[in-house]
Amino acid sequence: MQRAAGGASLLSISIGDLLAAEKLDLLILKTLALLPLHGYGIAKRIEQMSDGVFRVTLGSLYPALQRLERDGLVLAEWKASENGRRARYYRLTAAGHRRLSAEQKEWERAAAAIASILRTT
Repeated sequence: MQRAAGGASLLSISIGDLLAAEKLDLLILKTLALLPLHGYGIAKRIEQMSDGVFRVTLGSLYPALQRLERDGLVLAEWKASENGRRARYYRLTAAGHRRLSAEQKEWERAAAAIASILRTT
């Protein structure tokens, strides 16, 4: 595991692990609930929101975006980016918002259960 400045560990999300893929989907959906972004913007925003703990590789991100698009959870369209280049921007669909809500509740429930176990002495 890599270390960030100050010694904090960095978690790199790989699509090969099913649990990591599910977490990545949740992070992407949450990021896109805030505003439409292109792929690189999604990766950078996840890194920013996690204070550098999560670094999403583009090799993991794009297959996840394709899967979410195929499942009808995100829509993609070509637009000009901030630097004037064409980029594919992604946004949540109504189904994506519903999935985010359900997955966020399930994650919060699981995280609370894990925290409860870890507090047990």
